Amino acid sequence: MTDRLITHLRHVDLAVPDYARQLDFFTRTWGLTAGDGETGLAFLAAEGSPEQYTIRLRRAADKRVDLIAFGAASPADVDTVAGRLARDGVRLVSEPAALRTPGGGYGFRFFDNEGRVIEVSAEVAVRRHRKIEPGESIPVRLSHVVVNSADPESTRAFYERHLGFALSDTLMHPGMGELMWFLRINAWHHSLAIARGPHPSLHHVSFEMRGIDEYMRGTGRLLRAGVEKIWGPGRHLAGNNTFSYFLDPHGNTMEYTTELEQVDEDTWHPHLYDFSQPEVADQWGTANVINEFVAQKSFNDVDKGLFVAPPV
Repeated sequence: MTDRLITHLRHVDLAVPDYARQLDFFTRTWGLTAGDGETGLAFLAAEGSPEQYTIRLRRAADKRVDLIAFGAASPADVDTVAGRLARDGVRLVSEPAALRTPGGGYGFRFFDNEGRVIEVSAEVAVRRHRKIEPGESIPVRLSHVVVNSADPESTRAFYERHLGFALSDTLMHPGMGELMWFLRINAWHHSLAIARGPHPSLHHVSFEMRGIDEYMRGTGRLLRAGVEKIWGPGRHLAGNNTFSYFLDPHGNTMEYTTELEQVDEDTWHPHLYDFSQPEVADQWGTANVINEFVAQKSFNDVDKGLFVAPPV
């Protein structure tokens, strides 16, 4: 494993054909705040987060993931990561340089082993944010992102070797083998997880709520609004976090969660959890039983952004 120079997850950038509908969902329904943008491009922040934005939304002909962005501690660390990747034969999308997105900073982009665009940046200005009040059912921060992989063992190895991610836990099934790997880049149980799937795609994007009450209020608010629920509410064993999964207007799965575990990295030992055991999927037993419908929705569409750099 390389030295850990990545510090945290910053944002996930999505492109969609029905931009207006998706923007309305993220702001009026999901609870994100739109900052300054331009026609067909929106930067959506979580009110409780110092990050400039958690979701960047772009109008495009095809639905795709534009990029997943991570933070680094300094420009020197950004340069070090870029240099190591280049030496290892990883294809860079852009060289380290000043960023022209909200908050500025210094960063670069590259393709991971399956063609996802990844950005690493430092010295991005802190956004003016606030404490989320009791009862507010809006996201505090971006919690984690989960991707589907047709070759999850290689994808896990890529992030461990090149970016310093560490394994927290693994899900397995007696009939299907290992299915999901939870990877951490700091004390949070996972900032990235990799699921075995038929093709590379977005599995889900997760947002941390203030607490259990706000998480349940948000879940109920979306149900009342008629947003399609996929799975939940419940509480996972791996990560010990709550979950309510919903489909956005373009079929991407978005999650409300809270109380994701923070681990002692000096003493933590990864678990291998049997996903066929009901308490592994949901400790509470309140969520709908996971079935082929839930799994199929989580596979999502084939990502059309693989090995294609976004225009912005």
